[in-house]
Amino acid sequence: MEYNKQRSMLKVVLLMMTMMLASQSEAQLNRDFYKESCPSLFLVVRRVVKRAVAREPRMGASLLRLFFHDCFVNGCDGSLLLDDTPSFLGEKTSGPSNNSVRGFEVIDKIKFKIEKMCPGIVSCADILAITARDSVLLLGGPGWSVKLGRRDSTTANFAAANSGVIPSPISTLSNLINRFKAQGLSTRDMVALSGAHTFGRAKCVTFRNRIYNESNIDTSFAIARRKSCPSANGSGDNKEANLDVRSPDRFDHGYYKQLLSNKGLLTSDQVLFNNGPTDSLVIAYSNNLNAFYRDFARAMIKMGDISPLTGSKGQIRHNCRRPN
Repeated sequence: MEYNKQRSMLKVVLLMMTMMLASQSEAQLNRDFYKESCPSLFLVVRRVVKRAVAREPRMGASLLRLFFHDCFVNGCDGSLLLDDTPSFLGEKTSGPSNNSVRGFEVIDKIKFKIEKMCPGIVSCADILAITARDSVLLLGGPGWSVKLGRRDSTTANFAAANSGVIPSPISTLSNLINRFKAQGLSTRDMVALSGAHTFGRAKCVTFRNRIYNESNIDTSFAIARRKSCPSANGSGDNKEANLDVRSPDRFDHGYYKQLLSNKGLLTSDQVLFNNGPTDSLVIAYSNNLNAFYRDFARAMIKMGDISPLTGSKGQIRHNCRRPN
């Protein structure tokens, strides 16, 4: 009797271990995920992104930002791409994304081509991950092996997108550290990923307070920005300025060099170099381009690992803007 009881308990333990291992393997992303099922995937994505960036270099920054905004809200699940439906509000009109994130039409174009070639195979979430890498690479930045195998969410989370999980342009350093830590990203990852501001632009409404009211800013830099960003709220809110004045359309380490001169455009930029614990990282990246590239690529891979839907979870959307 005792022997049979022990055998039964052993079977239960083995079954639980098998289920745990299966769950872990199911959740793992794989660089070769589409090697057999859609071998031309990377080539198609690269061609579309290359054309988009050639027409408008700023689009590279926009596509990278799509991936960031997607991953920070419920994980890298393509939910940001969903339009509103009768049953849920999409994340596009949330505070951090409304009139800010862009590049959806590029993702649509890629998805259309991929669906013709490999129908029902490649997720929108994975397309976001690949376009982010290609955007950086095409504008002179580092490359990395993109891990794939994500599936798409069937719904969006407007409330989560508005909850503060995406750091605002006026974030303090402690807020930045804590927001990234909540996603499993270290302070080093946060400073490296902030280097994405070495290309792209920001709207006047996001940096008005900094150029008129903050003291840790280069005077000539502030005055130059004020010419296109009036002090009155509601006046010129959508006027834009380059985040990196020297090389706004190239992915380099000019962003960190600007911070050393108190020329960070956003409050959340300059807090990285403001007599605080991240000063040494900013100095290191400003002096060593390869160190920045290495840490940025590593951090992007880590960010891509945030809570992906895998296995039988979610779906492969045929149209990135709506559930199947």
